[in-house]
This record gives sequence, structure tokens and C-alpha cells, in this order.
Amino acid sequence: MELRRASNEDGEAVVDLVFGVLAEYGLEGDRKGTDRDLDDIEASYEARGGRFDVLTMPDGRIVGCVGLYPLRDGVVELRKMYVRPECRGVGAGRLLLDHALDAARQLGFKRVELETNSRLVEAIRLYERNGFRRIEGEHAAARCDASFGLDL
Repeated sequence: MELRRASNEDGEAVVDLVFGVLAEYGLEGDRKGTDRDLDDIEASYEARGGRFDVLTMPDGRIVGCVGLYPLRDGVVELRKMYVRPECRGVGAGRLLLDHALDAARQLGFKRVELETNSRLVEAIRLYERNGFRRIEGEHAAARCDASFGLDL
């Protein structure tokens, strides 16, 4: 597997990945709301001072993704971290998270926050094992019911 920066050309493949994983957990994507950032990945992430990366197989198929979306001075949101079912349990989630945290540091962020859904128990375990702690906060995404934060 290889990590690379995403571009708008990857948009539909990323939407397919994200919406597929959400459906697996009984959640819905929201193309007009919280997921509209995927309509223009470059403007939503790179142009704002963040980044969006994809994890690919040797054949080029996208099997994972993760985004860093600047929220406010020194704080970035970890967004859209998803892995296809067939790539779970082999370190793909850990690779994406480690990569995102390193990138956040390189970009000068001091804190990472995220929103998730309590149904995503594997992801929550990964976040907690890596030092994320539950925080109080308003949820921008209707499908989210938990927030976490990590000081870098």
C-alpha cells in the first residue's frame, strides 16, 4: 500500500469509499452537508492549509483516506479517515493515523480534534490507543455523537 496526496480526480473514488464504509455501519453520507468537502478536495483541504491523502493498492485502487481540515489557529480536524473492510486489521488505519498526525505537526498544528460516531468502535479504539481523549463540543456532522482531541 502507498500513501499519496489526493486530487479532485480522486473525488468519486473517495466518495465511494467513504459512503461505502458509512453504509456498512448503518450511517448515511451527506453530499449536501458534512460531506460536501469531497466535491472539491483541493479547495476544501489544500487551499485552506490542510491536506487530504489516500491509501492505494499497487493497482491504484483507493482503499483508505484521511484529511486534515484547519479549524482555527493551531487546531486541525482529522476528517474522513476510512479504510475498506478488506484492508482492516493489517495496519492500514494505524498507517493513516500516524501519517496524519505527522503531517499535522509538519504543517504547524498543535492540536488535532475529530468527530465520530460511537458505532465506529474500531476507530475509537485506535484513537484512544494513540492518546485521543473525549472532549465536549458541538457536532457539526449530524451523524456524529462523539468528539475527541489530542494535543501534539
